[in-house]
Amino acid sequence: MTAGLRTTGGVAHAPSRVTRTIILGAVGLIFAVPIVAMVEFTMRKGLAGGHDFSRWIALFQSGFTGAYRPVIVALGNSLALAVGTVAIVLLLLVPTMLLVHIRFPQLRRLLEFICILPITIPAIVLVVGLAPVYSIMARLFGSGVWLLAFAYGITVLPFAYRAIQSNIDGVDVKTLTEAARALGAGWMNVLVLVLVPNLRRGILSGAFIAVAVVLGEFTIASLLNRINLQTALVVVSKTDPYTAVILSLLALILAFGLLLLIGRLGSGPRIRSVKGTS
Repeated sequence: MTAGLRTTGGVAHAPSRVTRTIILGAVGLIFAVPIVAMVEFTMRKGLAGGHDFSRWIALFQSGFTGAYRPVIVALGNSLALAVGTVAIVLLLLVPTMLLVHIRFPQLRRLLEFICILPITIPAIVLVVGLAPVYSIMARLFGSGVWLLAFAYGITVLPFAYRAIQSNIDGVDVKTLTEAARALGAGWMNVLVLVLVPNLRRGILSGAFIAVAVVLGEFTIASLLNRINLQTALVVVSKTDPYTAVILSLLALILAFGLLLLIGRLGSGPRIRSVKGTS
């Protein structure tokens, strides 16, 4: 019997609607409890008791200026780092994985080991190894926050690899490549017009995970003295914990909307028609 599926006469069926509702409800409750607690915390009136929206109103009326402006700048840094990390990982990882899968399958285990290795290394150990490299890069290119994208690329590599590899295993990449080549398509057309559209779900899943990791990362940025969203929120929390939680909630909503947008981009048909190109 297939785990998690009902079988009738040897044919597997998806879980019933009731089962799915119970599972989704339990998962939603687990996520909802801390969020509701955060909202309740921001509305407390202190020793006076009761709740109101005074802190929310004051924050929006101030226009996120003054002491809270660095959080907006840090949010922009984190979004830029997310874009840079996704670009670095996907532009390097996807072509490499496809090349190994099509031309050098004997190297798949080695590539898998290299990609999964960062998950076994704690972030603080990773920073110790990267610190001398970053000192050299800072002298050559400056100490901009964008340099963190390279460290984040290493951090998200295992998750992106798993997401993309599972999609590659579910698509007959070799047949698609041979068919496109037989029709006269060049290698770049094969990659861009044939393989990437069929691997869209895996690629966007990798991007989804990369964005989530980057927006929530604190250790590497803190130890390398760079300002991102999480380090800025820690600074604000030392002077105004209520406002820090409000900003965390707003950042969570923004991240959730961004991830929903990425998920929507992954919906739609996977197979696209291919025409021969010279």
